[in-house]
Amino acid sequence: MAGMALAPGPDSLGDSSGDERPRWDNKLQYLLSCVGFAVGLGNIWRFPYLCQTYGGGAFLIPYLIALAFEGIPLFHMELAIGQRLRRGSIGVWRAISPYLSGVGLGCFTVSSLIGLYYNIVLTWVLWYFLNSFQHPLPWSACPPDLNRTGFVEECQGSSTVSYFWYRQTLNITADVNDSGSIQWRLLVCLAACWAVVYLCVIRGIETTGKVIYFTALFPYLVLTIFLIRGLTLPGATEGLVYLFTPNMQILQSPRVWLDAATQIFFSLSLAFGGHIAFASYNPPRNNCEKDAVTVALINSMTSLYAAIIVFSVLGFKAGNDHGHCLDRNILSLINAFDLPDQSISRDDYPAVLAHLNATQPGRVARLHLESCHLEDFLDKSASGTGLAFMVFTEAILHMPGAPGWAVLFFGMLFTLGLSSMFGNAEAVITPLLDMEVMPRWVPKEVLTGVVCLAFFLASICFTLQSGNYWLEIFDRYAASLNLIVFAFLEVVGIIYVYGMNRFCDDIAWMTGRRPGLYWRVTWKVVSPLLLLTIFVAYIALLARTPPSYRAWNPQYDQFPLQQEKIYPGWVQATCVLLSFLPVLLVPAVALAQLLARRRRKQKDTLQDTHPKPQDGRAC
Repeated sequence: MAGMALAPGPDSLGDSSGDERPRWDNKLQYLLSCVGFAVGLGNIWRFPYLCQTYGGGAFLIPYLIALAFEGIPLFHMELAIGQRLRRGSIGVWRAISPYLSGVGLGCFTVSSLIGLYYNIVLTWVLWYFLNSFQHPLPWSACPPDLNRTGFVEECQGSSTVSYFWYRQTLNITADVNDSGSIQWRLLVCLAACWAVVYLCVIRGIETTGKVIYFTALFPYLVLTIFLIRGLTLPGATEGLVYLFTPNMQILQSPRVWLDAATQIFFSLSLAFGGHIAFASYNPPRNNCEKDAVTVALINSMTSLYAAIIVFSVLGFKAGNDHGHCLDRNILSLINAFDLPDQSISRDDYPAVLAHLNATQPGRVARLHLESCHLEDFLDKSASGTGLAFMVFTEAILHMPGAPGWAVLFFGMLFTLGLSSMFGNAEAVITPLLDMEVMPRWVPKEVLTGVVCLAFFLASICFTLQSGNYWLEIFDRYAASLNLIVFAFLEVVGIIYVYGMNRFCDDIAWMTGRRPGLYWRVTWKVVSPLLLLTIFVAYIALLARTPPSYRAWNPQYDQFPLQQEKIYPGWVQATCVLLSFLPVLLVPAVALAQLLARRRRKQKDTLQDTHPKPQDGRAC
């Protein structure tokens, strides 16, 4: 076998736990865990939005280029190095070079920060899931006011779904400076979510490997059900045409390429350390190259699959909104011109309006009719929580059997997020086990419990009334810049410090063949340059746009539009700290290693100059 004579044994770098390390029960279990970690909420509520925003089908061009030259090569690298060295992220980098230990520590820190806030999204999903077992759904109508003579003014001034999200779920404050109080219903749901995560990861892959069969496969079942239902809804065709109509002109914008590259990066969960941890439990001779290509393609196909489903449902919602807009205008015309009831249909409206504009333009102008264009309603898409908790929930209201569809939708989101949390938990717990932060006689269940409890206590701040603002801060600043830097250091560290030839020899020992020209060129040149370009573009984007947020303020004169506000100075300082603290661990650890090495050299020199007496007597 090529490279076998040159390649060291699987434990040659000092992995004393090689024989004791747990292993996956079977290959399917491992692949499902990787798919579950990679495929997450971003596939459902981020990719369709980017497609719609950046020229429909045209967005797939930069997306596929980024997949081929950034996503798959980096993913293969992480799986290969984790499987070869059989350690978590910190142990891998300590084995490659002590001076690069900060990369593993930084990945560990970022995964910890993400673990703090990611589970609060599952908390919101769980809250909506529990509220879906009602008929009618609680976000279908405005609640009565205190006097029960009308409806709550804030709800009437916005919408039922916005009111349920911002007031009845988050009870959000109007400013990030106002922390508000803990929302106990969210705190209970947060405790329940961390309890579920703990029970699923209590013994690492021994328990997650069993649960992953459900959490990784159930979302595909629900997506397929939604696909069948979505394609049969009126307006679905218009939604799909709008989504995939290519606009090649938009490819001239650098922002499209930046968003395509970052979407691939975060969608595959690169540089988190979770995939390195998962791969470390593989047999040494597993074909990691095939795994990387398979999981990456499944992830991208899932994003495309989800986009078709989301926009078929949003096309149905846009058609409903367009119809209601026409109905309001028709009612205004009938009342203003004393026409018989139901004398104007939706199909007749354009002709009637054109006739009245031609004969009595003054009277028509005074009515201030709404502009009812289907494209305008299709353009009102959203990403992130806006898509899940407002746009999609409103679309579900128009579907027959709405509670059932709501249960399926939020059940799917919960399992998607849960399987991603498994990978995030492994990225935190596996390095702690490798470093033996607790004595070996302490059961793994205890360490897992301590980690989950610590994360639960630290994430209580997100259940405050200002919690949503802080989640956006963590989501925007804790991961993006740090992970791009760590991915760049991963490529440089493995290819130029560990060594390209040595890495290729390792892959040949594991898979039976050396990496081809495509892998070597992307690892050595293309991927580092692409990551460096993304980093520079991202820094330029941050420098151009002052850190701001959109507040939900019922007192705002343009309510229900959200009020754009600049972060106060202390919050901006927190943003800077989140953006750079994990990265600064890299030079800090390298400096600490250098100082420690110098001290050892000085100590050895001192011992050579003044050797100790052999028999206890003075020389």
